[in-house]
Amino acid sequence: MDRGDSEPSEECGQFNTTSWKRDRQTPRLRVQFLQFSRSDPDCPRAFQKEALSHLLQSPLFNASLPTRIIIHGYRAVGSKPTWVTPLAQTLLAVGEANVLAVDWLYQASFPYPLVVQHYKDVALEVSVLINALKDQGSSLESFHLIGVSLGAHVCGFVGTLFGGKVGRITGLDPAGPLVNRHDRYDRLDPSDALFVEAIHTDADNFGISIPIGHVSFFPNGGKDQPGCTRSLIPAVFSYVICDHMRAVHLYMSALNGSCPLAGIPCPSYEDFLDGRCLDCRETFDGTCPRIGLQEKSGITIALPPEEEKLYLFTSQAPPYCGDRPTLRCDPRSHAAQYAATPRLTGTPGAVSVRAPKHILLEMEVSPQTRSTEVQVTLRSLGHPDTKQRIKLHTGTSVYKRTFPLPVSLCAVDSIHMQNTATWFNRKEDVRFLEDAPLCVTHVDLWKSTPWSHDFVHLCSDP
Repeated sequence: MDRGDSEPSEECGQFNTTSWKRDRQTPRLRVQFLQFSRSDPDCPRAFQKEALSHLLQSPLFNASLPTRIIIHGYRAVGSKPTWVTPLAQTLLAVGEANVLAVDWLYQASFPYPLVVQHYKDVALEVSVLINALKDQGSSLESFHLIGVSLGAHVCGFVGTLFGGKVGRITGLDPAGPLVNRHDRYDRLDPSDALFVEAIHTDADNFGISIPIGHVSFFPNGGKDQPGCTRSLIPAVFSYVICDHMRAVHLYMSALNGSCPLAGIPCPSYEDFLDGRCLDCRETFDGTCPRIGLQEKSGITIALPPEEEKLYLFTSQAPPYCGDRPTLRCDPRSHAAQYAATPRLTGTPGAVSVRAPKHILLEMEVSPQTRSTEVQVTLRSLGHPDTKQRIKLHTGTSVYKRTFPLPVSLCAVDSIHMQNTATWFNRKEDVRFLEDAPLCVTHVDLWKSTPWSHDFVHLCSDP
């Protein structure tokens, strides 16, 4: 039977293609929707706006299920967003849902200033889709919009059109350039949905630097992600987008559930590194928000805060937070036990675990008459050294530093200390003060003058 032009094609839907050779003076809006299904996740079905009635009649769409809508951002060279299909497949794998992708590639590949001027037109098209789905029984609360880069702000304006009653918006490194950060109407913000979350991974380049959700995750400070080369030589394009696209890969990894990616609330990354923010008790009643599909990111308090900044460390490759299960140990007894969720297990003055790969080093030293610097190196067999340099100042005796570790604390084989200040400053001895020494298998101290190291001791043989 001839289905006609208004029927969806039986063939797999494809993103539109475009080229720099065509006229780019006036962006024309071409939007199509691709529906992914569990029955055939590799073959999305394309539905044009004028054929929405067929989408609603599709046996693949269930109005009683959540509907997740993926929206890409700016496409500089008109290339298809290859990450859409893997993200859609991951969403389908973790739970039953309707998964749709918005293809606005034709308009998204014009010069960036023009795209920023016209992205709200795309939001209007998406709102038509949502209204049609509402007419068929879907509730606004069941919609989850997931936007990447400029697509995050498209999601935000969709939410604005519905008075902030959309269920959830996830912004994956929301775009920063030319976006009016001072006007909430022009960008994603907490009022756009019942719950808004954002993951910032390129805040110093293509991403926005301010928190724009109820919770905003800033992995590794939101800049310079591990594994993203700082050199332009190997691959210019990959270098340019690596930090920016890391948010997508972190989100997919979190959805896969291979390990938790939880954030710690803190006013700034510097405070986080200095060990001033250790848990979520004060802000979230002890439950740290997690990246993923948990309701309100796992937040249990009735009214989540707005524009809360959350910090965490990640590694350079999936699953981005180390091996599982996570080993935790009591620094006093060196005894190990399995733990299902991150928690603070250390004591003041020792190295302690407070989340997967998150280590808090707290040192107390004797008063210094001049500034100096100490390098602490933690070594584990089969893993690269973990090094941290800590500046010691006059008038300060307690120092804290938070940093990632590729293994559990119990797997640390040795601690190496080195005075890395100038030769003149090395003449002053640094005495560490500790009444509950950490047990390690080996301690190596580099310095021409004697060290006092009663903050650690060698483990006794079992």
